[in-house]
Amino acid sequence: MAAVDVIVNNLVALWRIPAVRHHFHWIFLLISGVGSVLKELELVPQTYFSSSRNALNVYFVKVSWGWTLLLLTPFLLLSNSAFSRNVSFLGRRLLSLAVATAVWYVCTETFFYIEDVTGSCFETDNLTVVNLEFTSKVACRRAGFHWSGHDISGHSFILAYSSLFIMEETAPMASLKTASLSALPRMVLNLLYVALNLIMIMWVWMFACTSVYFHEPLHKLLGTLCALMGWYLTYRVWYLKRLSPGLPPPCLPKEE
Repeated sequence: MAAVDVIVNNLVALWRIPAVRHHFHWIFLLISGVGSVLKELELVPQTYFSSSRNALNVYFVKVSWGWTLLLLTPFLLLSNSAFSRNVSFLGRRLLSLAVATAVWYVCTETFFYIEDVTGSCFETDNLTVVNLEFTSKVACRRAGFHWSGHDISGHSFILAYSSLFIMEETAPMASLKTASLSALPRMVLNLLYVALNLIMIMWVWMFACTSVYFHEPLHKLLGTLCALMGWYLTYRVWYLKRLSPGLPPPCLPKEE
């Protein structure tokens, strides 16, 4: 496992660079803006990732929140229990998962609602003949027709939000390198940390693919801004307050 230790040390060193942690969120606005321009100018050639049926989109992005929770939940339990086994403390830290899930659910459901109330059902993909029989996206598509409305990019939202969520909750790894953990928990923690960083890289990559191949610029921007707002209002505002899940140790307010 020496190779894993080296990878973990390099990743921890990377995230301890102030410019990386403090400005990571800006990368999503940059990618979304540049990607949208490239898409509108049709400067990016079609590739495997320009199809929504590519394997990463089907098996990972479409269930991205599930993958994020699957890896982050055991990491959060192991990492935080190394600081304190107090039930109240661990409960508050687990509450951050519930809060993030609530943010994800409310935002995605809102996106679906907006697309429904602003859209219409068209009989052909050239959007010329309106079918007034179907008034929801689900019913319209189930009938084999095409629905067109304000489709705020759920992919832009969830990929950016998941990445920022992982960044915040894996921060304690910088201190856990010197913690006195037995061999098995240490190995599991290291493997989870590497996996979370790998999946974050995948989320950023698929966010870039979304930016250059799919959605309208405004829809991608709105999805990205919702992700940044959800992250900022929790980790940069609410979690600094006493009545909150709190920041992951040792991410004290003064370090942010």
